Amino acid sequence: MIPTLYIALGGALGSVARYWVAVWAAPYSRGLPFGTIGINILGSFAIGFFGTLTTTPGRYAVPETARLFFMVGICGGFTTFSSFSLQTLDLLRGGAAGRAMANIVLSVALCLAGVALGHSSAARLSGSVRVAQTVVEEEAS
Repeated sequence: MIPTLYIALGGALGSVARYWVAVWAAPYSRGLPFGTIGINILGSFAIGFFGTLTTTPGRYAVPETARLFFMVGICGGFTTFSSFSLQTLDLLRGGAAGRAMANIVLSVALCLAGVALGHSSAARLSGSVRVAQTVVEEEAS
């Protein structure tokens, strides 16, 4: 039950942070949803960095509840794949296929780059190159 509470708290914090970033980015998101793209890139970097930096065994290992709080809770609440999907569908339905494709390419490519950059940055700091998943994700696969 305790891990669930950590995840719920992290999810609430991540969701509020997503809202604040989206509000801040709204003036820049006229043609493409740059707020959502930026949120997903930042969230991808954060999960790659934290997940790699805090693995066990490692120089900066943290308890599994801390990893769940941040990776599943905060990052899960912060990143917006469902928003990305809806905004892409809206662009397609509005006849903006080119912008929809730009949204897909920018989001997927830059988020993969974000998670890779976060992972490599943390691997340099911690000396660990372990996969950055949580135990819960590993057990589900």
